[in-house]
This record gives sequence, structure tokens and C-alpha cells, in this order.
Amino acid sequence: MKKLLIAVLLVAMIGVSAFAAGSKEAASDAVYIPLISKGFQHQFWQAVKKGAENAAKDLNVRITFEGPETEAQVDKQIEMLQAALGKNPKALGIAALDSKAVIPILQQAQAKKIPIIAFDSGVDSTIPLTTVSTDNLVAAALAADKMAEAIGYKGKVAVLVHDQTSRTGIDRRDGFVKRMKEKYPDIQVLEPQYGGGDHLRSTEIAKAVINGNPDLKGYFGANEGSAIGVVNAVKELKMEGKLIIIGYDSGKLQIDAIMSGLMYGAVQQNPVLMGYKTVEWAVRAMKGETPPKHVDSGYVWADKANMNSPEVQGVIYQ
Repeated sequence: MKKLLIAVLLVAMIGVSAFAAGSKEAASDAVYIPLISKGFQHQFWQAVKKGAENAAKDLNVRITFEGPETEAQVDKQIEMLQAALGKNPKALGIAALDSKAVIPILQQAQAKKIPIIAFDSGVDSTIPLTTVSTDNLVAAALAADKMAEAIGYKGKVAVLVHDQTSRTGIDRRDGFVKRMKEKYPDIQVLEPQYGGGDHLRSTEIAKAVINGNPDLKGYFGANEGSAIGVVNAVKELKMEGKLIIIGYDSGKLQIDAIMSGLMYGAVQQNPVLMGYKTVEWAVRAMKGETPPKHVDSGYVWADKANMNSPEVQGVIYQ
């Protein structure tokens, strides 16, 4: 009887070991798709990550989502991209900090027949099959329209952008500046400044611009870090109510600034949908589908008057 019990236990143990080994093998066989973002310091990227994770769960794939500590670390992002490529992924997502610098590594991925999906910020190459993003030229032009209306269609305005190398930085800057030049001849736009998306750096830049232009009427911050930098500068200079501030993205600090009246309003992207669509199209591309050249993840305008509307509440993140 004792020998029989021992035999049963051994069989059970072998069964458990085989199941565990099988589970590990199944996990290792899961489709792996790394997403390399611009960073992690803003709530925007956490929302993109959430959308990507939702898609990974729905589509039964494994993802990683990482980015450098700041959006100024182009070299660090390239290192991350190279490391991800070394893991032989089935597809790859990239939000490029520099729309040109990543191209050599993407060429390596292309040679391995790895489908590449750009998100948030495109690449100056046809290697990515598509870019999942806001139409930043159009959205920034809307920000210019709102600014022009708020300052009475004349005066001087400033622009603070996160960078001049990524597609988002370029398009948001150009969308805003071009609309002002084309449609509002009585509005002077100062030379855009670049704060790397960093709150502290952006604050110091904004303070210098405001102090140097006492007749300034408005300030556009082209991403979360830029916009909060402007807000902080206005607070530190005790100029609340004296400047029209328009931002981009949400996050708690911007939402609070809008609701308090410190910020006039902001363009709201849909980062959760952006992350979801990036993974979705990566999977579809692996199966041979050809995506459109651009997948629009959408945007809405938000201000104090419509902040609680379903349209705005559906895209803001805090």
C-alpha cells in the first residue's frame, strides 16, 4: 500500500512538472511585440501604455512598453530600440524622438521582415507600415484658431515646443505657426522655443520669454510638459489672468489649470486608443494585412465649458 501511494505521488509530481514546463513553453511561444515610446515622465505615455496592454490582452500577445527617462535622450531610445530588435520580436512599435536617427535600426528590422508600426510620432521614412497618431498639423491649427479668438485676433503670442526633431514637435509647431501666418495677419508669433518636454526647463524658458515681452498676450504649449511649464511660469511671475494659455494633452495639472481658469483650454489626444491601435495593427500586419498610411487616433478641444461632456471625458486621462 505504501509503495502504491509513493508511485501515485511520483506520477502526480511528474504531471505537475510537465504542466509547468508546458506553461513556460507556451509563454515563451507567445507573440512578442516591443513598443519603444518617447518616455515615461508624462501621464500621456502611461495612458498609451494602458491602451497597448488592453490590446495585448484582447489579442493574446505579449508586449513590453519602455522609453528613456526624458524626451531629450535620443541616444538612450536608440539603445532601447537596438536591444528590442535583438530579442527577435514578431513586430515592433516606435514613437521616435528623432524622426531620422532611428532609420538605420529600422532598416535592420525591415531586413528581418519585422513589421514596424510608428505611433504618436512618425519617421522620415517609408519603413513604418503606418503611423498611429493625432493629425497634429490640423489639431495645432485648431489651437491657433482658439488662441486668435481668445486674444481678439491681434497681438503677440509665444510658442513652447518639446523638440524640433520628432514628427510631433515639428507638426505641432508648424500647424500652429502656419495657421497664424495664413489666417491672422495681425498676430505676431515669436520664434518657437524648445524645452525638451521637461517641466522645469520649460518653466525657465517661459519665464524668460514672458519677462522679455511685456506685451505678450498668449502662450501655446505644444505638449504636456511644455504647457505645464508655461502654467508654472505664469504662477511664479504672479501673472494669473494676464495671459491666454493653450495647451496640448491632459493630465491632472492641465485639467486643474483649465478648471481654475488659469489655462484657456487644450487639445486632447486619445492616447489609450493610440496604444490599442498600435498593437492591433502590429498584429494585423504580422498576418499580412496592409494598414493605411496613417491611422488617426483622434483629438478634441477641451475647455472649462465642455470639460464634463462625454466627448471630452472619453479621452482625458489623469
